[in-house]
Amino acid sequence: MRHGKKFNHLSRTASHRDAMLSNMAVSLIMHKRITTTLAKAKALKKFVEPLLTKAKQDTTNARRVVFSHLQDKHAITELFQNISPKIADRPGGYTRIIKTGFRKGDMAPICFIELVDFDENMAKAQKKATRTRRSRKSSAAEAPVAEAPAEEAAEAPAEEATAAAE
Repeated sequence: MRHGKKFNHLSRTASHRDAMLSNMAVSLIMHKRITTTLAKAKALKKFVEPLLTKAKQDTTNARRVVFSHLQDKHAITELFQNISPKIADRPGGYTRIIKTGFRKGDMAPICFIELVDFDENMAKAQKKATRTRRSRKSSAAEAPVAEAPAEEAAEAPAEEATAAAE
């Protein structure tokens, strides 16, 4: 029985699975976005998020623990110098999985997994959304300003008419 055994084995042995997830995590850290199958992306998310949480505290022990999983000193440097300052205030959810379709050969669902704080396109879209909203008060406040010159123009001919009558 498999009670309580919930993670996906990905049809690989334990050593092959560990090596694959380690390599994928290094690629994700170095490139900030990778394309893979949905099952591998979900397994990678469970693998890499605790490492990112550990990297938020830049201590010797944290570096050793993360290095024991990744085995790549360039990825460790990138993680602790560039990524951890950006995710320092985020309480979790460092990665995002976006489905892109199906692979042509075997119809496997394909997606890309990316680090949330490093996606420029999503950051730009959020800034646009705040600029486009307008309130009714601002348009109502502009309307009386536009009417004021019209009133002055209406008063001017009336003054001329009274001066001509005298």
